[in-house]
Amino acid sequence: MKEESLSVKMEDHALEPVPDKDRQGWLALTWSTSGIVVSLVQLFFGALVTFVAGIKIGLIAGVLVTVVGALLGWACGHVAYRSGLSSTVMSRYFGFGRRGSIVSSLIFAFMIIGFLALENALLYKGFIFFFGIGDTITARIVIYGLMALVWILLTAYGFKLVARVSSIALILSLVVLAYIMEVVVSSSPHSVADLLSFGSQFPADTLKAMGAESDMQKFIFAVNVLLGSAGALALFDADLGRYARRSRDIGIAALLGNLSMDVLMLVIGGAIMYAGIPALVDFYMQTAGMTREAAMHASLQSPDSITAAFLVFGGAMGALLMVLAQGKTQVLNNYSASLSLSNLFDALNFRPGRLTFVILANIIGLLMLYGEILALVNSWITILGVLTTAFAGIVVADFFIVRPLLKQGVELEKSVEDVNWAGVITLVIAVIVSHYVLAALIPVEAITTIVICVVVYPALRLTVFRPVRTGLVAPAVI
Repeated sequence: MKEESLSVKMEDHALEPVPDKDRQGWLALTWSTSGIVVSLVQLFFGALVTFVAGIKIGLIAGVLVTVVGALLGWACGHVAYRSGLSSTVMSRYFGFGRRGSIVSSLIFAFMIIGFLALENALLYKGFIFFFGIGDTITARIVIYGLMALVWILLTAYGFKLVARVSSIALILSLVVLAYIMEVVVSSSPHSVADLLSFGSQFPADTLKAMGAESDMQKFIFAVNVLLGSAGALALFDADLGRYARRSRDIGIAALLGNLSMDVLMLVIGGAIMYAGIPALVDFYMQTAGMTREAAMHASLQSPDSITAAFLVFGGAMGALLMVLAQGKTQVLNNYSASLSLSNLFDALNFRPGRLTFVILANIIGLLMLYGEILALVNSWITILGVLTTAFAGIVVADFFIVRPLLKQGVELEKSVEDVNWAGVITLVIAVIVSHYVLAALIPVEAITTIVICVVVYPALRLTVFRPVRTGLVAPAVI
């Protein structure tokens, strides 16, 4: 009996609906939706957005993205709650078809494993920075190997352990984050009012090169940066929404996750970097022999800078924050990656079990570190955001628009088809039009993507690519 229980925990209903007895309330879900975004990467995005747009414009953009992201996250989470399935598995029934879901699985797996690799690299650089270890092959093998082992062990036993780890680590992360912010702010020459009202920090020529000269351009830049993560978070909300007891549970969790990402991390990331950047610039000048201009550029050129900032300002407490914040984020990334890989290979008729894909996600993430794939993730972050938003938009359009119009239910076994070409074609159209055709005219690509999916998918699904009825289905309950 114990062996069967352990097997069930490890499989974690990866390819089947979550039963009612395993459903959770909004608090258990929120530990994860908020936990995955309280990270060094999101703090860096907050610093970047506020240094380009200023904190006031950045906050306005953050509130807008919170509303859009929370609605999209609730919509995806509601479909998951109703079906009991993770984001990529439910895309079989809502938008893509069984083999068509290979497309959605590839999109989400590539993005989430890319973040797994990126944040592994941040942790590694933080470790060698803090302990003064040389960047050697031995150091890489030992540190990356130990990290992968920890993520595998913490993710292997399913949602309950993941949620428990996330809840403890999130609380400790926020406590340590508050401590470091107090240290940085108290030693800064700036007042609290200055920290909550500073404008653009980049020189005019840099802003011009980024296409962010006017206030409106700065606002659009901020929205685009923040919406990229919001699309991925909406799919993560679906991975958790399958465990929701009620629709409002995942709705609350989605809202709090987006507030944490687009408001809390934005303000804290911006304020800490603004207050502490003089000390960070001095640190780079003294330790690396950089000029002041080069040190300023290094301070905001990549997420590495936020890692350096916390270690320089926080010392041992900064190192603790780095481990707590990134550790829980990695467990959550690994969890979603294992679900997307489970669906991908099951659609290819290979089903060894979720634990295999927990391990495989880490192996792929490690391989990304030694090739050009991680650089590709970084350079393609905008279009990956468009792809994940299109994925989410098609699922939502199918469930909320198409199925009620067709009087089609949600009885999964009788409504799946091999490839839903309406979904696949809509995704291609949405990405091409929003990212390549209309980007100059409508620069907020994720919004364009959602509109295209909501219009084009129902048009195709209700006309050219109507579903093949394989039997009677129960009425939809939206």
